[in-house]
Amino acid sequence: MQTFTEIQFSTPDKNINEVIIALLAGEGFEGFDETGKETKAYISSEKLKGNSLDSVRELFPEVIFTENTIEEKNWNEQWESSFEPVIVSDFAAVRAGFHEPISSVKHDLIITPKMSFGTGHHATTSLVITLMEEVDFKNKTVLDFGTGTGVLAILAEKCGATNIIAIDNDDWSIANTRENIVANNCIKINVFKAEKIDPEYRADVILANINLNVLKQNLKAIVTCCGVNGMIIFSGLLVSDRENFLELLKTAHLKTIQVKDKNGWIAIKAQYIEGERVVAD
Repeated sequence: MQTFTEIQFSTPDKNINEVIIALLAGEGFEGFDETGKETKAYISSEKLKGNSLDSVRELFPEVIFTENTIEEKNWNEQWESSFEPVIVSDFAAVRAGFHEPISSVKHDLIITPKMSFGTGHHATTSLVITLMEEVDFKNKTVLDFGTGTGVLAILAEKCGATNIIAIDNDDWSIANTRENIVANNCIKINVFKAEKIDPEYRADVILANINLNVLKQNLKAIVTCCGVNGMIIFSGLLVSDRENFLELLKTAHLKTIQVKDKNGWIAIKAQYIEGERVVAD
């Protein structure tokens, strides 16, 4: 049975909290849950390095870090006891199968995370969903890079995309995405386990909700597989990453269309326009 390590910490200083999250993301932590003043970070126990927390503890000796190991059964019990539907305007709702259908939104999604991350509760996922509302997905090819639970790929199909490629480097995420695809009666999503983007991929819309380091490492590949005038939504970025990342987009021939922020996180909608190096306001 696969296990995950949960790290809990609390700090009243929002800036310190953002720095800690960024450091943990750089160490491979795959999900963050911010509730009130408490933050929880998650990583596969197999991926947890012995010194991952030591370096962070040395930088912030005043912060108390609590480490817990969560097994599949415990995670599901914990999730089901606290999970509430997430509603993003009248556009989309993310709920569990045991909730009643939500008829007040255009797209009612059923997601069971089962140790994968992406239920809409975290700011990064809800920000991407918000930006997706204004993207034309009809008859488009979509790449969901770092699919997690598959929630964004599923929403893309609901919005009219006809070919969706969903990739992730985690076996648990791949299995979970396939379960959620079935639960939502989707038939146009192909799921693959991969560390990187296949250079042969071509997409009209790319969804990349991961973290700063992974986005920087794969930015060239993302641009390569994006068609001219294609749309890309980046998330998993802290507010403090904004200026640095916008400069990277400028040099990658990407025009920034929109930036949204929530709870110290940002999501960026950009467009690939061949030959241009312009960043819009």
